[in-house]
Amino acid sequence: MDLLRRLLFPDPPRTIPYGRAWNITFRTAHIAATGALLGGHVFDVDETSLRTVLFLSILTGVGLTALEAYPTFRWLVELRGVMVLVKLGLLCAVPVLWDQRVPLLLAIVVIACVGSHMPRHLRHLPVLARRGRDGRGH
Repeated sequence: MDLLRRLLFPDPPRTIPYGRAWNITFRTAHIAATGALLGGHVFDVDETSLRTVLFLSILTGVGLTALEAYPTFRWLVELRGVMVLVKLGLLCAVPVLWDQRVPLLLAIVVIACVGSHMPRHLRHLPVLARRGRDGRGH
C-alpha cells in the first residue's frame, strides 16, 4: 500500500520536461477543437465533420488530464480534477447521446468556466478526503 501511495502521490511531485509548453499546446488545441465542436453542433454542421472534431476534443482532453495527473494523482481527487473528469465523461457521452449533444456541450462549457474561475481554495479542495479517527480529517 505504501508503494502504491508513493507511486500515485510522490513527494516531491514528478516533473515533465517542457511541461508548460506541452500544456499550452494541448490547451490551445483543446479550446480550438471544443469551440469548433460546440459551434458546429449549434449550427448543425454535418455529422462526419463533427465526429472528427469530437474525437480531437476527447484526445486533447485526455492529454491535458494526463499532463495534470502525472506529477501527482492528488489533482484527480481535488475539486478541479473531479470537474475535469466530469467534463471528459460528458464529452465521451456525446456520441452515445447524440440528440442531447448541444445541452451536453453547454454543460461542459459551464463546468469549465466555473472550474477555471472559482477561488483557489475551492479548486484545490479534496473531494475524496481521507477521514481521521474523529471523522473530520484530523
